[in-house]
Amino acid sequence: MKSMTASAHLSHNFDAGQIHWDIRAVNQRFLELNFRLPEAARALEMPLREACKKSLQRGKLDIGLRYELHQNEQGYVIDNLQLQQLSQAINQIQLALPEATQINPLDLLNWPGLLANPQANLTDYQTEILTSFHQALEQLNQVREREGAQLAEMLNQRCQAIRQQLAELKPLMPEILAIQQAKLTARIAEMTASLDESRLATELAMLAQKTDITEEIDRLYTHLDEVERVIQQTGAIGRRLDFLMQELNREANTLGSKSIDIRTTQTSVELKVLIEQMREQVQNIE
Repeated sequence: MKSMTASAHLSHNFDAGQIHWDIRAVNQRFLELNFRLPEAARALEMPLREACKKSLQRGKLDIGLRYELHQNEQGYVIDNLQLQQLSQAINQIQLALPEATQINPLDLLNWPGLLANPQANLTDYQTEILTSFHQALEQLNQVREREGAQLAEMLNQRCQAIRQQLAELKPLMPEILAIQQAKLTARIAEMTASLDESRLATELAMLAQKTDITEEIDRLYTHLDEVERVIQQTGAIGRRLDFLMQELNREANTLGSKSIDIRTTQTSVELKVLIEQMREQVQNIE
């Protein structure tokens, strides 16, 4: 089981320089990829996307790439077109302002885009970039698996806590029903001098049917079994677990609506608290 919330940071050295990957992932219903690539690496976005689709199934990822090429690999040259445009602009300023000082050529070198790098097309290093990206994805998945293991442990603990609540409630139901029947019998006896035994039996039977939570308890156990089974599976299981959380919550609500005793009400509240804790964490599972 993997968490969708994780991050990975990887630096890769190769002959021409160094590559830096920064990947941050959060939960998302589908797989959403946002790349922050330098212009020289835009042509590699499609193969990078394909690598993500093979490794991940859900989550929102922000993926950033930085690179540094060795100086001896970077034959910087001047962008003549931009230099010509700058020269024309400088001449206009000097004509308008004769007192303007001469421009220092070293200052011009700091002008954005004036220095062109003929080696900046990173497609020449596609193998290095893709190899390092696969390593970054592997690192990301390792983090996701570690966090997924922690989530699995938490879910198992909550499942056991729900089982404990049900185990404590089930033996109390005969006593709770007996108390309710005694209260109903007393109220009916106060309202009528001649108690109709058959009518009372019918009313008690209807009460028992309305307040019987055996089916809800059985379904809760069934859903817990399925949650524990799904947790052991690999692949994308988040949606399945989210559905099971809805089913658990539905049964807990029904249990509460049938409550005729403070103890069943308290159990229903405790179950919903535990289920909500599970549901919040399930949102982070791939």
